[in-house]
Amino acid sequence: MSTSVVVTGLGVVAPNGLGAEEYWSAARVGKSGIGRLTRFDPTQYPARLAGEIHGFEAEEYLPSKLLPQTDRMTRLALVAADWALEDAGVRPQELPAFDMGVVTSSASGGFEFGQRELERLWSQGSEYVSAYQSFAWFYAVNSGQISIRHGMKGPSGVVVSEQAGGLDCLAQARRQVRKGTPLVVSGAVDASLCPWGWVAQMTSGRVTTSEDPAGAYVPFDDRASGHVPGEGGALLVLEGKEAARARGAKVYGEIAGYGATFDPKPGSGRPSTLRKAIETALADAGVEARDVDVVFADGAAVPELDRIEAEALNEVFGTGQVAVTVPKTMTGALYSAAGALDVATVLLAMEEGLIPPTMNTEPAERYGLDLVAGHPRTTEVRTALVVARGQGGFNSALVVRAAD
Repeated sequence: MSTSVVVTGLGVVAPNGLGAEEYWSAARVGKSGIGRLTRFDPTQYPARLAGEIHGFEAEEYLPSKLLPQTDRMTRLALVAADWALEDAGVRPQELPAFDMGVVTSSASGGFEFGQRELERLWSQGSEYVSAYQSFAWFYAVNSGQISIRHGMKGPSGVVVSEQAGGLDCLAQARRQVRKGTPLVVSGAVDASLCPWGWVAQMTSGRVTTSEDPAGAYVPFDDRASGHVPGEGGALLVLEGKEAARARGAKVYGEIAGYGATFDPKPGSGRPSTLRKAIETALADAGVEARDVDVVFADGAAVPELDRIEAEALNEVFGTGQVAVTVPKTMTGALYSAAGALDVATVLLAMEEGLIPPTMNTEPAERYGLDLVAGHPRTTEVRTALVVARGQGGFNSALVVRAAD
């Protein structure tokens, strides 16, 4: 029998809350962190709204020697990892180094670091010819910095699968725990609210140009015109269930099932494989569709993508037969970190017995979904499905089960 892998610690950095407690206090009542971008002047760009983290001062949380060699994304990730380990009651310095690993994901992060290096290249010439190489290397820096900071020498790596990465890295962490690594820190933090990152995000064609924070990001709504980008995410501590119980750790829930697929080439005439990813995750968890209490949807807010996701959910669960929510309407789409934050939100929802709302959305009947819109829904949450889809064809689904 495979080892049950559970979550024992949460570290959350989000536009509507720093720390799991503050974030959940906001998310459970529909408090949004979306507003006009302030990290730089967005006037000249077509999109001007973002899910931006305010009040984060890295100097309050990290040693000063770390600041010159890190950017905002890495600083947020380091703090989230610290909080997750503290929440889990883990003191890394007291554990064997090779008993701890780090598996994270990255998609849009690193742009700020790359922009800084390119600015140096522009101003100082050949001394910084390695700027492009530095940017490529940056995908691994979060995992490496966390490993170095806490002396974690077990299996580590970065999963790059666009916006599906936050679920894919948790699945990879689960594999490592099942293979014998006692503890793995996993999840994702993305942050690319800088001019270079902003331009890159605009090229997707999926970012809304609406300037109304209360109606910009509205998935499964006839007004949908794309997502609002955001920054932040969540890091989680994963352990084997028996080992966590033995040390008296609080168990939030279990990473119970996982499935991933890749869509056919656009224009091929073949349908999306999202349904297969969902069915694979359910089968891996050993649960039936009727056992699922809520789906945390990807919610792209692009009409065609919303249609495909709604059809997949209705085919698996029956039209309108399962509660669906998109709490990222309060934070913006956090790219690879969106799925990781959704998993953290699921675990907090299970604790309280409350499904956080999809904010500002007026559900269109044509999607046939039971969308938890506008207000939270009080109900027992024992089994949840999280869906994440990445541009280019990535589909991932993760089943999360409540602790016994």
